[in-house]
Amino acid sequence: MKHYNTLEEINHDLKRYRLQREIALEEVKSIKYQLQNDLQPANWLSTVLSALKKYGIIYFIRKIFK
Repeated sequence: MKHYNTLEEINHDLKRYRLQREIALEEVKSIKYQLQNDLQPANWLSTVLSALKKYGIIYFIRKIFK
């Protein structure tokens, strides 16, 4: 446990903790926004199409060499 000698030290730490809390809340908001964007159906569709394209090309190349 930290021991304080002056009221100024207490106020300084309180201000620092308040700022750290605000930063953490903004990070949570940012993560929430990113998650909402990642879970939109349009992003699912682009992911599925890119995977299909990748495996389609591999399948086509295997067909050619067989």
